[in-house]
Amino acid sequence: MITVLTGGTGGAKFVWGLAQVLPSEQLTVVVNTGDDITWWGLHVSPDIDSVMYALAGKLSRDRGWGYDDDSFRVLERMRTLGADAWFGVGDLDLATHLRRTQLLSAGNSLTQATAELCRAMGVKQRLLPMSDDPVETIVATPDGDLSFQEYFVRERWKPPVLDVTFKGSENALTAPGVLQSIIRSDLVIIAPSNPITSIGPILAVPGVCDALRCTTAQVVAISPVVGDAAVSGPAGEMMKMRGLPVSSAGVARHYRDLIDVLIADSQDEDKQKEIEASEVHAVFTNTIMRSDTEKIALAKFALSTMAPEAAR
Repeated sequence: MITVLTGGTGGAKFVWGLAQVLPSEQLTVVVNTGDDITWWGLHVSPDIDSVMYALAGKLSRDRGWGYDDDSFRVLERMRTLGADAWFGVGDLDLATHLRRTQLLSAGNSLTQATAELCRAMGVKQRLLPMSDDPVETIVATPDGDLSFQEYFVRERWKPPVLDVTFKGSENALTAPGVLQSIIRSDLVIIAPSNPITSIGPILAVPGVCDALRCTTAQVVAISPVVGDAAVSGPAGEMMKMRGLPVSSAGVARHYRDLIDVLIADSQDEDKQKEIEASEVHAVFTNTIMRSDTEKIALAKFALSTMAPEAAR
């Protein structure tokens, strides 16, 4: 069994690649929910939705988020009615949030609601939220605290970042199956997602880091940084805030006591010694997933790092 810890965007692309080369029953995906937001009274789980849409073949390729071939008439109508409209919810995407909120209001957990949405969309892989309890990523800026979506979407990740915290994480429990999946896996992969705000909330839930340290599986991370810049989003600024170099070596340092191997881009082969100074083995390949072929190639490369005895 393979377990992936992931956010959205790059993580969703990578998970799609894995799904093309693994039987569905062999893949468990643990997804960040620190980005979740209540929007127009609805529970929105952006990273879960990105991964779920990707696995269902419905993720928008043009935007990299949201439902494919969606329209935004409700968003525009809400704007004309005076409602907040800075968060881009499409009309078909809205149905997902309506159904999730309906399921949660009926007493289902987020894990159960996610399973039902996956079933309805034909997703056969096991998709788990990191927790059924609310954990909120808070970004501290000079002008005050922002939720992650306020910082990332409304403010377009422009404000300087003073700190990132995960409100509620200390009292949260992992969702059913999360720790067991990590401990019982043959390979655990940390997807190429923002180490601070996409993977950070998952690691902040008590028990996850201990499970990564205790599992007999090889733990592999894929760097979301190539050269001296993140492939997308504010990962670079977040790493600087944490005192980390914006490089694959900085990613290795961040994960140093949790992973065995870092997959870095071929452009970063000159950083091998710097990466391995963190006692992490470095391997190199193309990590920029511009096409479906490259997504699948990266997935196969990540699987090739599995210890031979586990692969049998």
